[in-house]
Amino acid sequence: MRIVVAMDSFKGSVSAVEACEAVQRGLVAVLPHADVRRRPMADGGEGTAKTILSASRGEWVEVEVTGPLPPRRVTGGYAWLPAAGPGALVEMATASGLELLRPDELDPLAATTFGTGEQLAAAFGRRPAILWLAVGGSATVDGGTGAARALGWRFSDRQGRDVALGGAGLEDIHRIVPPPARLDRDVEVRVLCDVDNPLLGERGAARVFGPQKGATPQVVERLEAGLSTLAEAIERDLGVAVHDIPGAGAAGGLGAGAVAFLDADLVSGIEAVMDASGLDEALAGADWVITGEGRFDTQSLSGKVVSGVLARAERAGCKVAVLAGSLDAEAVRAAGQRIESFEAVSPPDIRVDEALQRGSELIEASAMRWARSLTRASV
Repeated sequence: MRIVVAMDSFKGSVSAVEACEAVQRGLVAVLPHADVRRRPMADGGEGTAKTILSASRGEWVEVEVTGPLPPRRVTGGYAWLPAAGPGALVEMATASGLELLRPDELDPLAATTFGTGEQLAAAFGRRPAILWLAVGGSATVDGGTGAARALGWRFSDRQGRDVALGGAGLEDIHRIVPPPARLDRDVEVRVLCDVDNPLLGERGAARVFGPQKGATPQVVERLEAGLSTLAEAIERDLGVAVHDIPGAGAAGGLGAGAVAFLDADLVSGIEAVMDASGLDEALAGADWVITGEGRFDTQSLSGKVVSGVLARAERAGCKVAVLAGSLDAEAVRAAGQRIESFEAVSPPDIRVDEALQRGSELIEASAMRWARSLTRASV
């Protein structure tokens, strides 16, 4: 029996690589003769760089950069992938991510993607043929203006002064000035998106994602107005319309900024990771694929890791099992017959903090339960 393990990370608990290793341990304990092949997954959010590195021969290059709230400095970097052209992958969450801030520090009016721009500058300096930018997990709603400023772009107000960093400066933008020389000029840039939200409107960056980054209703409306001002300036000064591009609202509008300031293409993060990991080759001839994440809910079936793996498995004629920290009943019903088996990782009587601390142990135990159910069904 061949089983492919294609797990996402369990946020705040274990990485995708660790989750796959835990599932493999559980499977081998019950099915010692099974052919188990690991393919860690990510959708463009946190952990994407580590996941890509686990599937390729590359290196992580550390770079000290500005954190989401200047003048704080953090250790970010980029993945260098010699076999990809060569290529580089920047994960914005390592410089401008939510997980770098305490809950009481969240402030989308002040948070900036400047450190992400410093990561990009370091990666561009190594002259890759292609650069991937993974944009999930941001603490920012600055439309990518901070990253652009780190790459030499200027955003000035009506008096010709540089506007403030962060979401607060967006509403003052009157003119956008490109840098005299662009590091990215000969580099193909692809943004790995985990959402398809537009920049503006009810599904836009401010209204959908602003609250989780600390925005009050009043701040949400201020950010919406600022992003609208930015979009108008981009179209006027650069001739690029970013208002309605699917994925432009990713990472507080960094998707839109990447299109405008880096000539980037927005692509599905999970599709890119599945291609890079060789998932299709692993699924060919496999009996089962096991996938999962911290919580399986209705979003899991739309553009996330589970939905991507499910589509590839159906194409390969492979059965699918989901191991998730918790299972939403509505999402399980919505999956219908497309997913053969579900297993909840966390016991119903365990506290959330304990489950997070024991992530690998609980995932391994759930894989063992699933494997035992398989052996019972075959008797």
